[in-house]
Amino acid sequence: MVEPISSLSREYLPFFVRGATGVEQVEVAFTGPGVEPVEGDWHDAEWKPNSVTEHGTTARILFGPGGTVARPDGTYQAWVRVTATVEQPVLPAGLIDVI
Repeated sequence: MVEPISSLSREYLPFFVRGATGVEQVEVAFTGPGVEPVEGDWHDAEWKPNSVTEHGTTARILFGPGGTVARPDGTYQAWVRVTATVEQPVLPAGLIDVI
């Protein structure tokens, strides 16, 4: 679990994706803990500039009021979905506490 984020804060939330090259489509979803995302839960994310390594790269999404997605106080399961030519992994990415 990462540090809690204030529901008043707007900031990028980073998610390292092992094996990604930074050219694939990437999306992030936030659900209740233990709940898998459905199609309407996904939000476009982006790759953090200059974050590509030999092991993968970092996806990010602007989270909070005025960002790509905002959530009220609570605990959420973050998910990352990467769409490549053949594969489309959906990866649980940890719990986010919004306070």
